[in-house]
Amino acid sequence: MSSEQDPNARLRPDLDEEINVSETHAVFEGATQATIRERRLNENGMEPVPLWLFLLAGIALLVGGTIIGKGGTLFAYNQDSMWATDWDPDTSGGPVEVTEGEALAFYVKQGAKTYGKCAGCHGADGRGDGANFPPLADSEWVTGDNTEALAMIILNGISGPITVAGKTWNGAMPAQGPLSAKELAPLMTYLRNGLNDVGDVVSIEQAQAAIDAYEQRGPGKATSEQELKDAHMQFLPGESMDPATIIDFESYQPVANAGGN
Repeated sequence: MSSEQDPNARLRPDLDEEINVSETHAVFEGATQATIRERRLNENGMEPVPLWLFLLAGIALLVGGTIIGKGGTLFAYNQDSMWATDWDPDTSGGPVEVTEGEALAFYVKQGAKTYGKCAGCHGADGRGDGANFPPLADSEWVTGDNTEALAMIILNGISGPITVAGKTWNGAMPAQGPLSAKELAPLMTYLRNGLNDVGDVVSIEQAQAAIDAYEQRGPGKATSEQELKDAHMQFLPGESMDPATIIDFESYQPVANAGGN
């Protein structure tokens, strides 16, 4: 044989006597293309996916599809949902607005709002401070039969000495007027029933009579204890109102058909 290398030798793999051809090429008795391929995959660490895994994935997809197919009700935040909460949209139209009720309770509630600007001096409980500002609670100027004098104090203010609950006070209270009848009537009612327990209502008509007297007197000048005693120690003129009267919260007037069928 020529010592020159066969040019076709590089195209053929070298065969080593130690190589087992059958094992290398999976050529064994009974081997088929499928078994050869499966043997090769197993040897490469890429075993076939088990059938049970396909079944489990199919069941998961089936359940998920069923939930989505029902319109996503599992995630709907309504009364039928397991996550329903109190902030669900209210489709009932909301609470019914109350437009009528007993006069005394309503006037006291409204008067408390106006009294807010008085509380800084006389206190939230109307007891004053004991030194500079007299009390309104248990004050004869508030609880007595002299509602006209109380109205004049509110609208005009008061200066000079005044005796309240057995003590003489000497200061100056600024005028709170002008006020409308819808502001003055509830404020006076609150002073007499929120801070005290008189049990009456100062009506809109009576409050308007006080405003008329205030305007006739002429705004801008504070009243005094002597003036009050000389001219205003009386009930305000005008029709009084039963505390249990049902009134309209808009007009502050009695409801014509209250109690009717």
